[in-house]
Amino acid sequence: MKVDRAAASTFAASDGDGYERQMGRWSRRLAPQLVVFAGLRGAVRVLDVGCGTGNLGLCLAEDPELLCVQGLDIVPAYIAYARCRSTDARLGFEIGNACDLPYADASFDHAVSMLTLQFVPQADLAVQEMRRVTRPGGTVAAATWDTRGGGTVVRMIFDAAALLDSHGGNAARAAAYTRPLSRPGELAHAWRGAGLVDVVQETVTIRMDFACFQDFWAPVEGREGPVAQYVASLGPTLRAKLREVVLRAYLDGEADGPRSYSATAWVVKGCVQD
Repeated sequence: MKVDRAAASTFAASDGDGYERQMGRWSRRLAPQLVVFAGLRGAVRVLDVGCGTGNLGLCLAEDPELLCVQGLDIVPAYIAYARCRSTDARLGFEIGNACDLPYADASFDHAVSMLTLQFVPQADLAVQEMRRVTRPGGTVAAATWDTRGGGTVVRMIFDAAALLDSHGGNAARAAAYTRPLSRPGELAHAWRGAGLVDVVQETVTIRMDFACFQDFWAPVEGREGPVAQYVASLGPTLRAKLREVVLRAYLDGEADGPRSYSATAWVVKGCVQD
């Protein structure tokens, strides 16, 4: 299937290893909470929309009652990475567009999307597609970051960037903090707009531990996602200044060493009406 990436996703993506270093550590911790919230334990056929490098699918596959998980993502490098992570025959991964799912109506018992819909320009269409391929009585669920108030790490970097880079930094911060489906009630509104019923939107919070500042900063110098994309756009001098300011925030007057930061995600679920 030929997929127009520019029209289907705004997420800077090119490398599975890079994604795992930057975001994979977070998604591995979020996945179990999303599975519990959505009630996916004991599920039979699950569709993972925007599966990335496969962390949600691997989490679901820990359930012995699972029959199959079909992961779909627009990034070929992520699909290749996910396919190499497990030999479990119940897991499948393929390239595809969240807004044009290549599956028949009611093909799955449940459909779920983790940390993807905020980067889909036509997110409402993606939600409608998730509902279409889910059987009556099944659940459609998702998680998106609370970008304005829920991400300490992102705020540390983009708030510093806005001070040092009044034009580009402010623009990058505004784009990062105001992504679609990141405000109170937005996911629930999209779910009800797609015709789903018994809709519930809540928050879940996870923490990430860092061994030292280098462990914290190294993923930022990659290519995956909005933070790394912004940092890569900077010249050497401004990049070094940004690193120094963020380092001071990380140290906070103490010696370098372990730190732990929280991140909050919105989670939503709704049922396909019988």
